[in-house]
Amino acid sequence: MKLTVAELAELTGGKLLAGDPTHVISGVASLNEACRDEASFLGNEKYVHDYLATQAGVVLIPPSLPQHPEGVALVEVDNPSLAFNKVVRFFKTSSYQFVPGVHPTAVVDPTAQFDPAAVCIGPHAVVGARVVLGKGTDIGPGCYVGDGVVMGENCRLHARVVIRERCVLGNRVVIQPGAVIGADGFGFLMNEQGRYEGIDQVGIVVLGDDVDVGANTTIDRARFGRTIVGEGTKIDNLVQIGHNVRIGKHCVIVSQSGVAGSTVVGDYCSVAAQVGIAGHLKIGDKTTLAARSGVMNDLEGNAIYWGAPACPYKDAARQYASIRQLPDMMRELRKWKKNFLNDD
Repeated sequence: MKLTVAELAELTGGKLLAGDPTHVISGVASLNEACRDEASFLGNEKYVHDYLATQAGVVLIPPSLPQHPEGVALVEVDNPSLAFNKVVRFFKTSSYQFVPGVHPTAVVDPTAQFDPAAVCIGPHAVVGARVVLGKGTDIGPGCYVGDGVVMGENCRLHARVVIRERCVLGNRVVIQPGAVIGADGFGFLMNEQGRYEGIDQVGIVVLGDDVDVGANTTIDRARFGRTIVGEGTKIDNLVQIGHNVRIGKHCVIVSQSGVAGSTVVGDYCSVAAQVGIAGHLKIGDKTTLAARSGVMNDLEGNAIYWGAPACPYKDAARQYASIRQLPDMMRELRKWKKNFLNDD
């Protein structure tokens, strides 16, 4: 699939400032790697040097740039990053082909409900009893969909995804390779014989519409009831969501973060990389947790937190600055101590 520069401008809602509108674009790349048949974008001023030296065929740029590279088509848009995503999506969609049907090596229980002409079940996939699959759903190679799972329309499971029994997925849910939805939560009790005994986990996981789940991420089923991820939430690779957790709508949770059991995260929250959130807490709407924060208490919404234990960002920044000054402070203290003892 290809686009002319004029078609790209129309796709992004941009204004063509310079260049040949008939020039053909067949892909996307970064500013410093793009060639004449590829599109790129300038989304951050620190890449202006790459922009001025780019060999891209067309670049999406913000308004009012003072300098431009020569011989490059330029499309002005309000938000180059968002506009460029439309271009990426165009080429990604055109390269992905949905081919309905059930692969001969797939194992599908006869009680599963789906339209074979509107669903794709790939090689060596397993679909259990009483599964319901919506139209346009694509189950990749080696996936396991357990008994009683319900999936909405236009979902996509990449290779080796596991959806455990009775879990529910909304429409347009995308799950990257190796993710596990609905594994047993981590629940054990010490019995009278001094041994850990597993606690049965009989709940499910519910993923709302337009949820994305990254590679090798795990979302545990509830002990009772439901572990919930709200609509539009995006979860990165290598994230752990514990049993009975409730994640709100349109949140972002970044790689290597973990949310312990029964915690409630509000809507529109951002959880940066390697954040740890303890169990049985409440995180308010529109909370931002900076990288490597450790959350040990309830947090009010509409605020930015950092540190371990997490506290308001400005307080955490002052604490960090003070810690960096400790070596100098210790040297000064030893100097004063030495002078004091000499005076005695």
